[in-house]
Amino acid sequence: MNATARILDWPVDASDEHPLALWDAASLARVLKGTTSAEFLISGVEIDSRDVQPGDLFFALKGETMDGHRFVETALAKGAAAVVVDRPVNGPHIMVKDTMEALVRLGSAARARTRGRIIGVTGSVGKTGVKESLFAALDRASHGDAHRSVKSYNNHVGVPLSLARMPARARFGVFEMGMNHADEIADLTRQVRPDVAVITTIAPAHIEMLGSEEAIADAKAEIFEGLEPGGVAVIPADSPHFERLKAAADKLGVTTVSFGKSAHADVRLLDTVAAIGGGSLVTADMGDRRVCYTVAAPGEHWVINSLAVMAAVRAVGGDLGAAGVALAEMEGLAGRGARIEIDVPGDEPEAKALLIDESYNANPASMRATLAQLGRTPARRRIAVLGAMKELGSFGSDFHAALAEPMREAGVDYAVLVGPEMSSLADELGKAEANALGKPLSFAHCASVQEATGTLRAFGLERDDAILVKGSNSVGLAALVSALSKREG
Repeated sequence: MNATARILDWPVDASDEHPLALWDAASLARVLKGTTSAEFLISGVEIDSRDVQPGDLFFALKGETMDGHRFVETALAKGAAAVVVDRPVNGPHIMVKDTMEALVRLGSAARARTRGRIIGVTGSVGKTGVKESLFAALDRASHGDAHRSVKSYNNHVGVPLSLARMPARARFGVFEMGMNHADEIADLTRQVRPDVAVITTIAPAHIEMLGSEEAIADAKAEIFEGLEPGGVAVIPADSPHFERLKAAADKLGVTTVSFGKSAHADVRLLDTVAAIGGGSLVTADMGDRRVCYTVAAPGEHWVINSLAVMAAVRAVGGDLGAAGVALAEMEGLAGRGARIEIDVPGDEPEAKALLIDESYNANPASMRATLAQLGRTPARRRIAVLGAMKELGSFGSDFHAALAEPMREAGVDYAVLVGPEMSSLADELGKAEANALGKPLSFAHCASVQEATGTLRAFGLERDDAILVKGSNSVGLAALVSALSKREG
């Protein structure tokens, strides 16, 4: 067969009929129920003028204190192909009644036109890591035809934005959904309409708003309400709320696949051993087969979450081999387990310490898991910089004080506590009980991140120290991570 014949015989893919441009002006005007001022094609969708790239469609959203219409000129100057507005502006635009409503419409239209398989992910802990792992697995298997929500775009703005950015040609889509009140995920999942819904775990995050872990489980289970016919719910078998989650899925006639260490788990952990480089070699039973793969990121929580990844990949018809390779290559994400070697003073050339960046989020369950991993990390000294855990309400004092036990079990040598909520933990540590090595745990309690950074520098980091930095995002510990990793003052 000559070259011409081979080209003519090239297999036709269903996605070939879709245009390469993300949206055109006529389609946008129809979907958004608006009026377009010009013909144009767009290659992206953006809501923050600072992030606009040439070819983007900029939505001028209005908030309580900010109006995106103020930044229309900036967006166009940076190369936006057009803007979505509710009032006349100079430049290519689509006029609509409500820009936020228009964004939701565009997200819904993107979901409606796709033929790809969609996964929705929620949970109190680990949802972003699972989302990123799923994307890496499915993107590898589809040779770049997977899509996902970036960063933590998991709320009433981030979800429709992420949907709107999904190319018509995408074979897979992975979307994260978060909440801090009941009924929030119900609304998001009806937009995403997942084929597979994953719940990573249930923990007392946002308990201030919901009142109990049972209520949190019910709120997370709302993700099942948007499942497409024949959809699959992937749920944690080891959770004390397993039966509650399964009952919620059963009530909707949804098939469940459970994952974990429990004997009843459909995707069950059989064995895990430490891998070279700090990860884990995992063997799991998937019912009709056993799989063995490496998880690069250290920690039992990553091992368990990898089972959820395998279950979801299989449920959407993905490649388990590609999933295993992706997990072997996935390292910690910035703010969620990234491990950074930093320079420290010392007589030895190139003296290094290990900085563990968990600065993006914290709740009682993730604090315990991360402290346990710190305890298993080889180090000359173990240092914990812990920021307050937010949205715990009246439960906060007890949850913070309870961190003293996992800190002692981890053999923490020195702790820097940040924020007024940490006073109960400071009181607990101040009782001068010995840690596992028989010596009291030294600590400092700081009011701000700036004070904490100075305190840590005054303490003095040394070669082979391991420094864990973890707290709720609003505490701002990312600035401390940046200061240490860049050696800023």
